[in-house]
Amino acid sequence: MTTINDIAKLAGVSRTTVSRFLNSNGYVGQEARERIEQVIEETGYMPSQSAKSLRTKKTGVIGIILPKISTETSSRVVSGINEVMKKKGMQILLTDTELDPDKEIEYLRLLKSRQADGIILLATNISERLQREIHATPVPVVALGQDVPGIPSLTYADYDASSDMMQLLIGKGHKRIGFIGVAQTDPAVGGTRQKAYKDMMEKHGLEVREAWMAEGDFSIESGYEAMKRIITDNRTEIPTAVFCVTDRMATGAMEYLKEQGYRIPEDIAVAGIGDAVMSKYISPSLTTMDYFNEEAGEAIAEMLLAIMAGENSDKKNMHKYRLIKRDSV
Repeated sequence: MTTINDIAKLAGVSRTTVSRFLNSNGYVGQEARERIEQVIEETGYMPSQSAKSLRTKKTGVIGIILPKISTETSSRVVSGINEVMKKKGMQILLTDTELDPDKEIEYLRLLKSRQADGIILLATNISERLQREIHATPVPVVALGQDVPGIPSLTYADYDASSDMMQLLIGKGHKRIGFIGVAQTDPAVGGTRQKAYKDMMEKHGLEVREAWMAEGDFSIESGYEAMKRIITDNRTEIPTAVFCVTDRMATGAMEYLKEQGYRIPEDIAVAGIGDAVMSKYISPSLTTMDYFNEEAGEAIAEMLLAIMAGENSDKKNMHKYRLIKRDSV
């Protein structure tokens, strides 16, 4: 079995240099780094995680709590997180709550018992129960997507992005604008995006009709059913545009409209948020907001690493976004 001493001998460096390289805890010159990397690749050497844990009191594992592991947003965020963590020699452990708030609590406890060095929570709620559990967790916890009181958080600019999308629709001359959202238990996607919709309607003197609003559960199918409810409940006066809080629900809404013979955007314009890959390829292509999810994953990973290194433990940052105009509006 190859040992750290073997790696040092084959690379022509000291054991201490190899140790610094493996633990990322000191300077290693570029030439020495390249020789060590080459020897590790040639020998297939794998450092003992258990031995490292005994020395450092760290497991080298970062826990990630996802609301739905199968979504494109989660995939992109995890990709960004992993890109940062693998450079630090850290491993990630994924958990999937399936949008169940109770599982957020369950997985916080699980990751605590597994002695994760830190936890990244893609939160869907900010309940007092969740906050209590976070504060009872002895390792650093950071949140992405929700501003969770008392812990470092990276949020999306949900209000501004939604307001900009509404401004686009209103600027195109739409006065009857429908809305497809999610449950208010999700403060950001469910609450903030709906508030922006209502505020912009009221700001421009436009009527907010409950009959033009429907709720889904993030899925394509729920967007289809929500659009169906809006159309069937408003045969005499349907909206001329619909703002959906996710691209998946916007995709479902568009599918229903096309099945019913409505032209998009001539009869009804549709907009979403998220810039999912499919948004570019569905017909017509979807006008949406890009939240730069991979970069958000990198940013929240860097935030967690900074906290673990002893930096300010109560950072609150907001991530960037951009409007992508396509054919559905």
